[in-house]
Amino acid sequence: MKTIHSLAATLVTLGFILAGCSGADIQPVAEEEGEVSFLTGKTGGLKIADFGADDKNDSMPVNALLWRASLEIAAFVPLDDVDTFGGSILTEWYSLADRPDERIKLMIFVVGRELRSDAIQVRVFAQKADNGGWGTATRDDALASKIEELILTRAREMRAASIAESTE
Repeated sequence: MKTIHSLAATLVTLGFILAGCSGADIQPVAEEEGEVSFLTGKTGGLKIADFGADDKNDSMPVNALLWRASLEIAAFVPLDDVDTFGGSILTEWYSLADRPDERIKLMIFVVGRELRSDAIQVRVFAQKADNGGWGTATRDDALASKIEELILTRAREMRAASIAESTE
């Protein structure tokens, strides 16, 4: 009989404890927002400074020199979306001051881990003003090739500078 009373008392006590918790307003822990990217204005992501010139720790899935060079070359156009791990840079539409009736949009893809010409792909889309609006976007492959060459040249310059620094 004593065990039945102690079992009943234990169950009643547990019931009161559980009933007391049911009215609690339990909120999930709010996650802290990360730093805001100066490129896109969105929270999260990684800092460009976090990636060194040599990619020995395998943390970046694309060539760091090509990535940094791509960001430098594309800096004249406002950036729309930057995906470090996907290796893509998308810009907003941009008109040069001397050509207000034309605008361009860049899509840059760093697709390899080695500093090679086939590790970078650039697509340039161009539009012309048409009766107060913008015409159909067409690809400008000649300008895309020039931008690819600029990126490759800048990446090679960065590599040469880092080699010169390490030998001093």
